[in-house]
Amino acid sequence: MPARILYVDDEDDIREIAQMSLELDPEFEVRSSPSGIKALADAAAWRPDLILLDVMMPDMDGPETLKRLGESPATALIPVVFITARTQTHEVERYLAMGAVGVIAKPFDPMALAGEVRKLLSSANGPG
Repeated sequence: MPARILYVDDEDDIREIAQMSLELDPEFEVRSSPSGIKALADAAAWRPDLILLDVMMPDMDGPETLKRLGESPATALIPVVFITARTQTHEVERYLAMGAVGVIAKPFDPMALAGEVRKLLSSANGPG
């Protein structure tokens, strides 16, 4: 069964590129959300195996979305990876301290994205 990946980003073009590059991997089933608010509903309904979450979004940013996901029993255990241009060490450490399982730098390499996501998925799910 393919791993379900939810990609959350307010920028249409980036969301489209991410979805296309992830869908090149036959082991992924990909959906996307344009906002944190929509992502909360999508995650609860679809139960993805991993959420890729943009940090900087209007209305509800990535950290707030992560917090809200953690407050709901339906979504609390879904691993979240932040996607951000802010990848200085102290920022990455702060995202991990919030509960993210990883950070992918923006702009990401579309050809490498699926491989990065696969690594993060296997580390989030533990050995085996």
